Amino acid sequence: MTCLQGKIALVAGATRGAGRGIAVELGASGATVYVTGRSTIAHRSEYDRPETIEETAELVTMAGGHGIPVQVDHLYPDQVKKLVDRIEQEQGRLDILVNDIWGAEKMIDWDAPVWKHSLDNGLRMLRLAIDTHLITNHFALTLLLKNKNGLIVEMTDGTADYNHKNYRVSMFYDQAKTSVIRMAWALAQEIGPYGCTAVALTPGWIRSEMMLEHYGVHEENWKDAAVKEPHFIISESPRFVGRAVAALAQDPELARWNGRSLSSGELAQVYGFTDLDSSQPDCWRYITEVIDAGKPANVEGYR
Repeated sequence: MTCLQGKIALVAGATRGAGRGIAVELGASGATVYVTGRSTIAHRSEYDRPETIEETAELVTMAGGHGIPVQVDHLYPDQVKKLVDRIEQEQGRLDILVNDIWGAEKMIDWDAPVWKHSLDNGLRMLRLAIDTHLITNHFALTLLLKNKNGLIVEMTDGTADYNHKNYRVSMFYDQAKTSVIRMAWALAQEIGPYGCTAVALTPGWIRSEMMLEHYGVHEENWKDAAVKEPHFIISESPRFVGRAVAALAQDPELARWNGRSLSSGELAQVYGFTDLDSSQPDCWRYITEVIDAGKPANVEGYR
């Protein structure tokens, strides 16, 4: 594999969580990374959390890349077009596009059937999860397709196989995460002839800022959360899925994945990368074989 020096990436939705982990790992491989989101030092989004795009961009630069924060609401075509025009003017190319726009956790009524779920929240969730990705692809792909071997990563929750067999505990959430997988497959049909690759990618149980806060722990002592939730022992840092994207972007045989639904744990077995603690958590296999099977927590053979 070669490093990503000279490569230009756009991580849409990189304020926190998986998006931040991906942006940092692309930076660690030498890439210039445009970091977008709605939350800045001066303005919080409806998400109302403290993380900012400026923080993410600084982490990218500290990792060895060049982080460039740009405030963008990807629901607004004019803002996305302005972003892509800026990338073209400043860099003349785009090699990697990661669509990680989401920000709808607070809108989900878990276990509520569609007739009881807030319709306004449900439709807003779909707009944030699907419309943003389509709008971004509409403008960014024109630039990305100018060079062969471009990579598009559609971030989701769950693999195609798992989501096909399992209801994701909310009609709106189920539709949002399944639609993105199909989106990646459809993109593959459209960009494959141009020598580019599109994949859907899911992390496992990710230790996002919100998840760590929920369990009252930090990344340094995350294992303490297993006292409250034993299965949390299979969780992974956001950097793990970031390393999955960096590995894909450096793969000379990238086209073999075109249209596929992938997971961080699966790609770790292929490329050999590890999480920050040198483990290789295989979360989706664990969920299927341990959690869904009703077995007690036991990560032996899964990380």
